Amino acid sequence: MKTVITFGTFDVLHIGHLRILERAKAHGDRLVVGVSSDALNMSKKGRNPIFSETERSTLIEALQVVDEVFVEESLELKAEYVQKYGADVLVMGDDWAGRFDWIKEHCEVVYLPRTPSISTTAVIEKISKLPSA
Repeated sequence: MKTVITFGTFDVLHIGHLRILERAKAHGDRLVVGVSSDALNMSKKGRNPIFSETERSTLIEALQVVDEVFVEESLELKAEYVQKYGADVLVMGDDWAGRFDWIKEHCEVVYLPRTPSISTTAVIEKISKLPSA
């Protein structure tokens, strides 16, 4: 069995998230997803996520394509997560291209193109511009 691991914040779940998870799963038989902790998200993006790490993990875990979910506490622990979950392939969005090449000593690393014209930031901006009810 070939295990694929990927990581993300997955705040304000959208079609781009689902598509990249589906494409990640296509690289193996089992998909393990690390959901960024609230603290990690704050350190990466300088803002708290809309939904808590528990809510985001629950949403990702409910997707048929996902086999296992855990909370990612640190970007620097990627190799440890790869080893802990027995990953054969690390899949990341191409906005991270080259940033995790150092993990190639532990497993294959694949960068996938993001779904065009969709991002969590764009969704949040669109929602914030809607007239209040």
